[in-house]
Amino acid sequence: MGKGKAVQAFTHPQRVRLLYKTILKLHRGLPLELQALGDQYTKDEFRRHKEASPEQAQTFMVEWTNYAVAVAKQLGIRGPHTSKILGKSLGESDLNNFNDEQIHQLYELYEAATLPVTNKTNNERDK
Repeated sequence: MGKGKAVQAFTHPQRVRLLYKTILKLHRGLPLELQALGDQYTKDEFRRHKEASPEQAQTFMVEWTNYAVAVAKQLGIRGPHTSKILGKSLGESDLNNFNDEQIHQLYELYEAATLPVTNKTNNERDK
């Protein structure tokens, strides 16, 4: 069967698992605080979309694939020491395209990202 055998395409669950693992591996190149935040957000989102409709699943996979490509580009070929600035600014037009749930998730992400800074400041004052 060797060379003539057709390569079988991945099933949807296999593609999801591959993308998920790829994203978590990419996060290893982030600063520790961002890695923890990114990993938790990724896990929550993949869990939240486990029962998504086929249309939602397609959009979900495209957006997370775009995210993985963007992180890979930002980290650079040889890791964080060769990377560009991490992240991407959102413009007003980006925010206008978000639904209420996405705005809420963005706010939760903002809170989680700023929480360690707040706790650190409070801890420093207590000393």
